[in-house]
Amino acid sequence: MELKLEDFRREYTQGGLDITDVATSPFEQFQRWMEQTIESGIPDPNAMTVATVDETGQPSQRIVLLKHMDEKGFVFYTNLNSHKAQDLKQNPKISLHFPWYFLERQVKVCGVAEQLSTTEVLKYFVTRPRDSQLGAWASQQSRPISSRALLMQQFESMKNKFARGEIPVPDFWGGFRVKPHQIEFWQGGAARLHDRMQYNLQTDGSWKIQRLEP
Repeated sequence: MELKLEDFRREYTQGGLDITDVATSPFEQFQRWMEQTIESGIPDPNAMTVATVDETGQPSQRIVLLKHMDEKGFVFYTNLNSHKAQDLKQNPKISLHFPWYFLERQVKVCGVAEQLSTTEVLKYFVTRPRDSQLGAWASQQSRPISSRALLMQQFESMKNKFARGEIPVPDFWGGFRVKPHQIEFWQGGAARLHDRMQYNLQTDGSWKIQRLEP
């Protein structure tokens, strides 16, 4: 059966975005949109695509959860032996994408990733549910495994190992802060005339805002 994907189309009519409406800081503008996204009730409002490039130049993408955002950048956590973490060791350039298509919005972030300090990682790790802490120990992320049953065996093994007391942070687990130099806010528009506001970091630390053609 042939998929007629070219027949899927609709108008974007939920709102507009004008340069006079956006905040002077992209972090403030992002917070506004994130709050509205959370209030909308959509699942996983903090889910984002993380795009990295390996040593051969091959891009790779995956979905992770944003766990913190302030004017220092965007924070996420991962196994430091994972594909994305290994990519970032040799090429810290990174792009994030928030696909809020239920609201006819998306946000793109371009920047550089820096590894979080041990103190920052510990502070977050202790807030995770116990099973999530155990999961960090049980999975050697991105490595091949023969079956889910084996994965669950590894999980049970960690549960027995740390049956008593607090669970320590694995030395192979950590996080990254994405320090952006460019952030774009996209709002769908009728007739495909979308609104795109791009913030670019200037040498003096300020942000220049410009409208892009759709």
